[in-house]
Amino acid sequence: MANLKDIKNRIQSVESTKKITRAMKMVAAAKVKRAENSVKASRPFTAELNSMFANLLGAVGTVANPNLKIKSAIDNYPCLLKTRPVDEAGILVITSNKGLAGAYNANIIRKTVKLIEEYSKQGIKSKLFVVGQKGISVLKKRCKNLNCEIVGEYLNVANDPTPTGASLITEDITKYFVEEKIDRIEIVTTRFKNMMSYFVEDWVVLPVQKPEQEAQKIDPLMEFEPNRETILQRVVPMYITNIIYQALLEAQASELASRMTAMSAATSNAEKMLNELSVQYNKTRQFAITQEIIEVISGANAH
Repeated sequence: MANLKDIKNRIQSVESTKKITRAMKMVAAAKVKRAENSVKASRPFTAELNSMFANLLGAVGTVANPNLKIKSAIDNYPCLLKTRPVDEAGILVITSNKGLAGAYNANIIRKTVKLIEEYSKQGIKSKLFVVGQKGISVLKKRCKNLNCEIVGEYLNVANDPTPTGASLITEDITKYFVEEKIDRIEIVTTRFKNMMSYFVEDWVVLPVQKPEQEAQKIDPLMEFEPNRETILQRVVPMYITNIIYQALLEAQASELASRMTAMSAATSNAEKMLNELSVQYNKTRQFAITQEIIEVISGANAH
């Protein structure tokens, strides 16, 4: 039977752990509400942008104006709309910088590895753009045995998703795509459902997919200045950047919800363990006292 000192040390250790998990739960609960509000606020804009993009793409198509000025890869919308055979695939993986979020990061990495293996079977190499320290550290090790390499690392956007951070990622992946270093880019992220659940999903970003629904016809009386192609050149980068920004927001909300749930379960387990240790401590203490009494009585009877 364990002695009283060992049990007491374990009780103190579990109490310290409980304080940490409870604090982390409270912090995650405070943050997840803000993240949830951000996700819900951005979804209508994303839906409207997708609808506008569908209408515009349906009217203009992939025709480029010969006088179109292209300063960077993200402005080259004719190339971003072009579909070509896939020899190398790009995967944007969105994980977190911190752990203790249950199976959140493990689920995303598992989905990523499965996608890499599927591409590898087709003879396609994967190039990874990884958001979050957890994904970077794990995938660096996994890529040694898989047909892939990490070509982009992003840490700051994992903690604080912003349109600026999404734009930086967009510029990188579009440059790789336009330079034909990759022929496809997709995002492995999570879609936030509620405080208790999320879904790991795979979103195709490049080449830009024509929306499945039939595009509405643009009012023939509507005029475009300076022209339709120039407007499409502005909308395509906005469309791609918004997809990435939405993915970052969904991932952050999912991560915080997962951490809150995990820390809540850890706190409950700590409380359960403390109750069990308290019972064990009392039993051990009672046994020790009884043993001492028996020894005193035995000594007195011997005299």
